[in-house]
Amino acid sequence: MEDITKILFGLFLMFAAAKGMGELFERVKQPAVVGEILAGILLGPFVFNLVEPSHFYNVLAEIGVIILLFTVGLQTGVDELLLVGKTSLIVAILGVVFPFIFGYLYAQIISHKTVEAMFVGTAMVATSVGITARVLADLRILDAKVSKVILGAAVFDDIIGLIVLAIVTGLGKGAISYLKIGLVVFEAVAFVLFLIFIGKRVVPFVAPGLGTFKTRNAPFSLAILLCLGLSLVASYIDLAAIVGAFMAGMVLSGLNIEFRLSLKAESLYDFLVPFFFVVMGMHVDLSVFTQANIIGAALLLTLFAILGKLLGCGLGALSLGMGQASIVGVGMVPRGEVGMIIASIGLSMGAIGADLYSVVIFMVVATTILTPPVLRRMILKSDALKRVGEEMAEKAGAPE
Repeated sequence: MEDITKILFGLFLMFAAAKGMGELFERVKQPAVVGEILAGILLGPFVFNLVEPSHFYNVLAEIGVIILLFTVGLQTGVDELLLVGKTSLIVAILGVVFPFIFGYLYAQIISHKTVEAMFVGTAMVATSVGITARVLADLRILDAKVSKVILGAAVFDDIIGLIVLAIVTGLGKGAISYLKIGLVVFEAVAFVLFLIFIGKRVVPFVAPGLGTFKTRNAPFSLAILLCLGLSLVASYIDLAAIVGAFMAGMVLSGLNIEFRLSLKAESLYDFLVPFFFVVMGMHVDLSVFTQANIIGAALLLTLFAILGKLLGCGLGALSLGMGQASIVGVGMVPRGEVGMIIASIGLSMGAIGADLYSVVIFMVVATTILTPPVLRRMILKSDALKRVGEEMAEKAGAPE
């Protein structure tokens, strides 16, 4: 009884703080997501210590980001994503190459070993699409071409990043299994291609049968089942679970309007998604920002991290025009939980030391918190994107 009371108290504080801080930040014309992350920092063990991080909260956060990417996928058609597939792939490749080189050279310049330098480079490669997706969804511009390029690039980025991580982890252990790397590549690519090309052909045959179920909200229940199932498969093959969730939503996007899937997912979204950002904030150790011997190195790495994505992803998206290419570059900047996980792997293996780990965590936190307000401002300055947002807002407010 004591454990459930403690958990419920934690959930109460986290949700209240997330909504309160989110509202405050919206009122000062800043993204709610930044307020939610700061709420987690304040509640967590490194400031007021009101909520202690736990496995339960981490799982809840993972479910939250799965729902976030599922709802984003529902508003991203397969055919629309294929139209920007080439651009997204170029953005992803250059968005991996530039940050990896910058991170590797940074660690080499400050006299760290080759393996340490490669882990820093790998942490720089990561993109936390959950951060950017939240901003795009809140501004209602998921239908815009620039949004589809970012989301497509994030899927490719995850696959390429997985390959890089497999190689670097192998080097950290002193041996590389080319068979394992090949298997990882095959599974990831096959998973995504199967859903893109086969999934969209299967759904139209299934759709007529969804209306025959007698149970309440059966189509939505089956949609959530597919979301969880594909998240499980993605996690099993070492892809991020959110890739499976996004692909599930995208496969079902053709049924979204008919069965009002996005509308029915709104309550789940509003309840679960803030926990992801609060929990992310709870893991931030502010003492990292106070160590004088680390702060200079951390600021330099953060600068390299931002430039790596801006240059790499921006160059990859130049076909969209300079303005929208810049938005793509900024949208790919946040490292979020992905960068933290990679840094944690390097530390647990002994491949990087505590000082370098702290520097990487600083970079992850800085890119995660700085990106949403900058991205929001850039989008609101774009007349074309503002029009998309206004049109989507009108549609959302129109009676069914």
